[in-house]
Amino acid sequence: MTPMSSTNASSTPLSSRGNSPSDAYASGIGLSNPHLSHGRRKMLDLVNKLHSTGVQVDIDLPQIAVIGSQSAGKSSLIESISGITLPRAAGTCTRCPTECRLSRSDSSWQCTVSLRFITDPSGQPLGQARNERFGAIIYDKSEVEERIRRAQLAILNPKVSATTFLEGDESDGNFDSSNQLSFSLNSVTLQISGPDVADLSFCDLPGLIASVSSNRGSGDDIALVQSLVTTYIKKPSCIILLTVACETDFENQGAHRLAKQYDPEGKRTIGSNWLPFIRNEKESLENNWFCVKQPSSNDLKSNITWAQARAWCDLEGIYQKYLRTSNLVERLSSVLSDLISKRLPQIQDELEKSIIATRALLGQLPREPSSDPRSEISALLHTFTSDLARHVEGVPDDADSAFGAGIGLIQAIRPAQERFRVSIRETAPNFRPFERGDAGKKHLPLASFLRSEEGVRAEGTVNHENRKRKRESGEIIYIDDVLDRAHRARTRELPGNYPFVVQKTFIDAVIKEWHAPAKVLCKTVHTTVLEHVKGLVSKHFAEFGQGHLEQRVKSIVQQHMKRCLDRAEERIEWLLQLEDLPFSLNTHYLADYKSKFLSHYRGAREKYERADLIHAIQQYQKPSASTSNATISARANSVPSQPTGIAKVLAGLAEIGMTGVKAEDLPKLLPPDRMEPALIIMADVRAYFQVAYKRFTDTIPLAIDRELVRGVERDILRAIYSNLGVNGQDGIRICKELAQESPQVADRRVDLQKKLERLEIASQELLSIGV
Repeated sequence: MTPMSSTNASSTPLSSRGNSPSDAYASGIGLSNPHLSHGRRKMLDLVNKLHSTGVQVDIDLPQIAVIGSQSAGKSSLIESISGITLPRAAGTCTRCPTECRLSRSDSSWQCTVSLRFITDPSGQPLGQARNERFGAIIYDKSEVEERIRRAQLAILNPKVSATTFLEGDESDGNFDSSNQLSFSLNSVTLQISGPDVADLSFCDLPGLIASVSSNRGSGDDIALVQSLVTTYIKKPSCIILLTVACETDFENQGAHRLAKQYDPEGKRTIGSNWLPFIRNEKESLENNWFCVKQPSSNDLKSNITWAQARAWCDLEGIYQKYLRTSNLVERLSSVLSDLISKRLPQIQDELEKSIIATRALLGQLPREPSSDPRSEISALLHTFTSDLARHVEGVPDDADSAFGAGIGLIQAIRPAQERFRVSIRETAPNFRPFERGDAGKKHLPLASFLRSEEGVRAEGTVNHENRKRKRESGEIIYIDDVLDRAHRARTRELPGNYPFVVQKTFIDAVIKEWHAPAKVLCKTVHTTVLEHVKGLVSKHFAEFGQGHLEQRVKSIVQQHMKRCLDRAEERIEWLLQLEDLPFSLNTHYLADYKSKFLSHYRGAREKYERADLIHAIQQYQKPSASTSNATISARANSVPSQPTGIAKVLAGLAEIGMTGVKAEDLPKLLPPDRMEPALIIMADVRAYFQVAYKRFTDTIPLAIDRELVRGVERDILRAIYSNLGVNGQDGIRICKELAQESPQVADRRVDLQKKLERLEIASQELLSIGV
C-alpha cells in the first residue's frame, strides 16, 4: 500500500455567493508550481489517459480521492486548488463525483467539461466507460460554474439527452427535476490547463451524509454515498484526501471513520486540522495533517481577498510546512508522483495478465452466433451425421465416449451380446441319462467335446446369475421322464418307433425361453446406442445458441431411434417365429453332435450300469499303453502265458473269427439298454440345440445391428431436416431463433469484450511511452 494522507478542510466552507478565486487571485490561481518536472507531468497525463479508458474498473490505478462529510469545506478546498468556482445551488456539487485534471501549460487558460458514464440509465454497469464532451472549450473562468452545474444536471438525469441541459433554457421548464437522481456513480470530468495551474489530478466525491431531507432523496442515499466513497478508497493505490472542518467535533466525522476503516495505519491518508493534529500528536498519519484556511461567507461579502483570508498565526517554523493550500498541493503532487512511478511497471504486468485471463474466459464461452445461421446449422448437421456414421462403423479408440476412454459404441454393445449368447447357451435342456431315483447318486461329467466352446459348463451346473429363470421353468430332465413322454406320444407307430413330436416338445420348451434374452438384448442395445448418440449430439450442438437446437435434435433422434427399435423388435419376433419348426440343412454337424452326445450319454450310463466291465476295460487299456516295452521284453525271455480277463475275451472273439474287436467295443456286444430310445431322443434334442443356438445367437445380434445400430444412421439427416423445418418457408426465422445465444452468455461476452478492449487500449497507452 502506498503511503498517503488526507487533508482537513478550512474552518469555514466557502459560500457559493462569494467572490470567485479568480477575482481574488490575479496571479497564482490554482497554486501552480512551474518547477514541477516534465517527467512528473508526463506520468500524470498517462494516468489520466488510463482513467479515460475506464480501465480503473479492472486495474488499481493511482488517484487522489477527496472525501469528507457534508459542509466540511471540500468545495472550498477544491476551488482553492483548481482556481475555479464550483456550483452550490440545490446541492448539485455533492451529488456525483467530479474529476479534476489539472496540468500546467504555456498556452492560455482553458477548461474542457466532459461526462463519463459507467452505468446506463437504469443503473446497470456499461462494461465500457462512455466519455461525452459537454460543450465547447471554455476560455473564460466565469463560465465554468454554470457549465459544471448543467453537466451535473445531465448526470443526474441520464434518461434525458445531455444536449437538453447544455443548450436548454431553465425558464422554459426544460429542466424537470421530478425524476432526477439523488446521487449517481457517473461523473463530471474537468480538464483544466494554463500557465498558473498545478500538475495534479483528483476526484471530488460526494460528501458523506448523516440524514436526508424530506423533500429530496431517500433513506438509501446514505448507504449509496458511503458505497460510492468506499469503491474508491478501498483500493490500495487510492490516496485519501480527508477534509475535516476545524470547528467540528472530530470524533463525529463519518469520513474519518471510513478512512480509518480502509487505511487503519494511516499510510494512505493525508489530513488537516489544528495544532494537535499538525504536530502529529493525535491521530498521527504517515504523510501528516495539513491545515488550510479559506475565506468564509462573511469574508467574501466583506470583499476580503483570498490572500488576506489565508493569514496565519506565528506558529513555530517546523510546522509551517503543514499550513497553507500551496504546501498541501506540493505534498499531494509529490505523493501521487511517487505512487505513479512505483505503480506503472506493476500496472503493465497486471494489464498483460488480465488480457491473457480475459482472452481465456472469452475462449471458454460458446461460439459466437454466425451471421448466416442456416449455413452454420446445415454444416453442424452434416458434421454430426458424418461423425455418427463413423461411430456406427466402429471407432478403435473413442476418447470422448460416454462409457469411458477407449470404449466406442461397438465396444459398449459387445458385453450385452456376450451376455445374450451365454443366456441362450444356458437354456440347453438339462438331460440326465439316469433314472430319477438315482438323483444325487449319479453325476454327468462335462462332455469332452464341449470343453473347447467358450463359456460352456459341465452338464447340470448352473450360472446362478443368469439361470434363475431356468431353475423356475426347466428343472433336470431324467431319462425315465423322457421315455415316459415318448410312450405317451405314440399313436399308430410300430413297436420301438416314436413320433418326432417328442423331440419337438423338448425343442419348443427351449425355444420359448429365447424370447426374453432376445428382447433384453434389443432393449439394452437401444439404451446404449441412444446414450451414445445423445453424447454425440451434445458434442456437436451443446455450444450452439441457447441449447434449443441440441434439445430439438435430441428429441428428433430419440423419435428416430424409437422407430428403429420397433423395426428391430419386429425382426426379432420374425426370427423367433422361424424357430417354431425345427429345421437345419447343416446335417453334417447335426449328425456329428448326435453321435457325440449319444456316446456321451451311453458312456455316463454304462459307467454306473456296467461298472465292473468298464473298470476292467480301463485297466486293460492302461498297462497296454504304459508298459508295452516291458511286456515285449518279458515275452522274449519267458514262456507265453495264458490270457486272462479282457485279453482272454478278445482272444476268444478272434478265435471264432471276430477279428479287429477292441476293448472299448466290448460294451456294444452286450444286450441293448432298455433306455436306448430315450438316449436317442435326448441326443437328437441336444444335437439340434447346439446347431440352433449357434445360429440364433448370430442372427439376433445381426438383426439388432442392422435395425438399431446401423439403422440409427440411415435417414437420420433427412429426419432431422424434416422435423426442424430449417429448409421450409420459415427456415430463416427458425434458424435465427435456434442460433440465439442466452442473454447471460451474450451479456458475459459483451462485458468481456469491453473489458478486453479497455485493457488493450490501456496497454497501448503504456507502451506508447515505453513503460
